[in-house]
Amino acid sequence: MKDEGLIRAVGVRGLTAGIVNYTIGAGIFVLPALVAGKVGAAAPIVYVICAVAMGLIALCFADAGSRVSLSGGVYAYAGVAFGSYIGFMVAVSMWISMIIASAAVAIIFLDSLAQISPALGSTAVRSTIIVVLYSILALINVRGVKLGSGTVQTVTLAKLVPIFVLVAFGVFAIRTANLTWPGMPSGSDISRASVILIFAFMGVESALAPSGEFKDCARTVPRAIFYALFFVTLLYIAIQVVAQGILGAELATNTKAPLAEAAKRVLGRGGELLVLLGAAISTVGYVTGDMLAGPRMPYALARDGLLPGILSSVHERYRTPNVAIVLHAVLCAALALTGTFSYLAVLVVLLTLIVYLACCLATIQLQRRDVRADGGTPLHLPAGPLIPILASLVIVWLMSSSTAKEFYALAAMLAVSTVVYLVMRFLRRPVVAPAT
Repeated sequence: MKDEGLIRAVGVRGLTAGIVNYTIGAGIFVLPALVAGKVGAAAPIVYVICAVAMGLIALCFADAGSRVSLSGGVYAYAGVAFGSYIGFMVAVSMWISMIIASAAVAIIFLDSLAQISPALGSTAVRSTIIVVLYSILALINVRGVKLGSGTVQTVTLAKLVPIFVLVAFGVFAIRTANLTWPGMPSGSDISRASVILIFAFMGVESALAPSGEFKDCARTVPRAIFYALFFVTLLYIAIQVVAQGILGAELATNTKAPLAEAAKRVLGRGGELLVLLGAAISTVGYVTGDMLAGPRMPYALARDGLLPGILSSVHERYRTPNVAIVLHAVLCAALALTGTFSYLAVLVVLLTLIVYLACCLATIQLQRRDVRADGGTPLHLPAGPLIPILASLVIVWLMSSSTAKEFYALAAMLAVSTVVYLVMRFLRRPVVAPAT
């Protein structure tokens, strides 16, 4: 497999920004209330537990990403490790989850605008905004991965500024009494809070999709993952402590806009509007990151003959997978316009966990075969396969909380994907001359 014609323009800074952008989404603006509702002021414990769990998974991504430098991220890792069928199923799972998530976040963005101004809530205006948003993002990404990555970095910084302001000024308004633990939370409460919170750390799998356009993957991928995870963990804990310290018991009951309320207490109405603006920018930031990473899934599949070849087209001037970018934008916009994503939304979490499990198992296989990206020296995890095995057990534990309905829907999706795979393999089958 080769990424023909793509430019390797994304370095450590660009990938780190992409991971941070994907990980810190709109949920961070309500997350502190949900965690406080489970464990109160003891929330930092849960953040540390989730950071450790996600750290195990991130180590697998770092190891696999330092060994395979092809576009598609986890698809490429699984494909190299286990073959085209497993790689295809992983890629389809990831692509579908990215489309659904992007559309869902776009809907949240529209709802936020409608709260600011009711005039923006009409069907015609909402449809226009969706079309314009995805058209602009598609154009930016078609014109170059460097421009697309730069846009992600800019939006990431813009959505973090309100959070930094809140933390910087909020630390001076903390009431220490609000941070007092009434007692150690029960194991069941910590477990339930961890299951909720672990999803706030997800995002690395999507940001790694444009792997074929990273500079020196063996160096870029591990460093960017570790930088991003460290930064996100510290920021999450800081936000939780500040919000808890300002609002106290009220934090657990304010599930709509807890950070905006905390900012209002510290900075007045201007602070509240700043945080609300940050929430709106955050949704746009997620969609922006998705438009950079998402199209690399169909491009990689088409490159390997598992989707129609036109999707592997590369723009002659800008050297970007332009057809795949346009298709991804159209699907996301259509789903956001129709709102039909709602009954599929429950699949996103389960699909993401399957992608994570595939990466962990692929890491073991890539280690065993000593696969190296472009001849470089890959990251070597201590204790060999021990970390991928531990990460796999964590993922299986998280998947065990899914319902039977979710597993049935997942099975149906995998069945349809298998049919598509078999059809594409049949169409690719070489023609053999009849025996004479």
